[in-house]
Amino acid sequence: MGRAKAITSIILIQFILLHVTKSQQGFEESSAARTLKQESHDTHEVHCSRERSRAAWQIIDDYLMPFVEEEGYQISTDCRLHPDNDLFRDQERHKIHLDVNEWRCGYCKKSFRAERFLDQHFDNRHYNLLNVNQSKCLADLCGALHCDFVINSNLLKAKCNPAAAARNRHLCESLANSCFPISQGPSARRLHELFLRQFCDAHTCSGKAKPFPRGGKQTNLLYMATSILLMMLLPLFYLLYYLYQRDMKQETQVLRRVSQVGRKAKPS
Repeated sequence: MGRAKAITSIILIQFILLHVTKSQQGFEESSAARTLKQESHDTHEVHCSRERSRAAWQIIDDYLMPFVEEEGYQISTDCRLHPDNDLFRDQERHKIHLDVNEWRCGYCKKSFRAERFLDQHFDNRHYNLLNVNQSKCLADLCGALHCDFVINSNLLKAKCNPAAAARNRHLCESLANSCFPISQGPSARRLHELFLRQFCDAHTCSGKAKPFPRGGKQTNLLYMATSILLMMLLPLFYLLYYLYQRDMKQETQVLRRVSQVGRKAKPS
């Protein structure tokens, strides 16, 4: 009888321990779920491509800003092409490229082996510096600015979509109208026309127009390099020309003296 009671007590204790263990596991799972949910809630998600925004700004900087600076024109902050309307502009300005494999954060001076790691650092550590309260995603303008043409030139071989080309052309023309209103004077009119030729005309499936026909910063750099080279070679050309003329003059004088001596040597 005593043995039966002992067995019953052991079974009861095991049952109680099993119940307590399950309750504790349920509590831990619930706690873990709440933590995971909280972390997911705190995860910083920006629905704007940093890579495409960077490509868009590079296009603006290379193929538009040289002409804007040449005209001395001030782009309004209402224009979506203005630097202040780029969500990542401040972070991009705080990138320090020291070497091929060395990038440094301008905020906290931490170094990274590649730009993509610095981008991740910005997303994780300096998210609070992004103004996510306003819609400033420059990547949204990639269709008008031909980002895909710059990122992957192989897309030129892809079949053209007339509907997409029409949408991109409409966006492009709206940028020209809002950023360079023709009512703002001669400079605005010239830039409005340039923007249409530089960006908008290529949004067609005819294949006749290509993006950036007016060139840009790279073209200007090539022009400057060529001009400097010509200026350096010009004095050398004049020096060689002077030496050539001097030698020709000396040879002419020698031939004249020889001719005169030959005439005097003839018998009378």
